[in-house]
Amino acid sequence: METLEFIIYPDGRVQEKVTGIIGSSCAEVTAAIEALLGQVVSYEPTSEYFAQQAVASNSTSAKAEVSQW
Repeated sequence: METLEFIIYPDGRVQEKVTGIIGSSCAEVTAAIEALLGQVVSYEPTSEYFAQQAVASNSTSAKAEVSQW
């Protein structure tokens, strides 16, 4: 499940935490929100950022052999 968590501090700082999104696509999800919030002061990627999505492949190859009697 994808979640965005925001903590707003009394001094106006906002901490944003993204979970459930694998890879750098979290930046695409949060770009519009960050543009409205203001200047990004720091950025700390999580382990999910560096993880790679698993790609399942159901391809099989068949080789037909014909006997030459």
